[in-house]
Amino acid sequence: MCLHAFLYLHRLKTDRPQASPFCQSFFDRMFADFDRSLRETGVGDLSVGKHVKRMARAFYGRILSYESGLAGDDAWLAAALARNVFGTVSAPESAANDLAYYVRSAVRALRSQSAADLLAGDISFEVPPGPSRITLSYLSGDAL
Repeated sequence: MCLHAFLYLHRLKTDRPQASPFCQSFFDRMFADFDRSLRETGVGDLSVGKHVKRMARAFYGRILSYESGLAGDDAWLAAALARNVFGTVSAPESAANDLAYYVRSAVRALRSQSAADLLAGDISFEVPPGPSRITLSYLSGDAL
């Protein structure tokens, strides 16, 4: 969710100042939904705010990491994605490389979509590499 939210907001930042109020509203609604989800899963009212603040810090950290990765080469982006998407989960290096390819493709695809469509909620993402693609790539030793 955070990766696609980043991609969406990253695209809309090129349409400032028109898109700025919308981006803030999108962010606010996303975190209101996180708040609601935490409450539904049984997190106590007194600790929800602390959890949401931690989630917001993590999201801002991811934004900085992904922005830096996009400005760098593919290895830099793959490393940023490996840290922030896979975290402590063991995944083959090809998984982060596949995801880096997907992210760059998504950035290009979103650039081709009009701001009016994006602001109206008409967003199109391609299908990201799934576990079967990543596994096949890892087993065959080839990047698919």
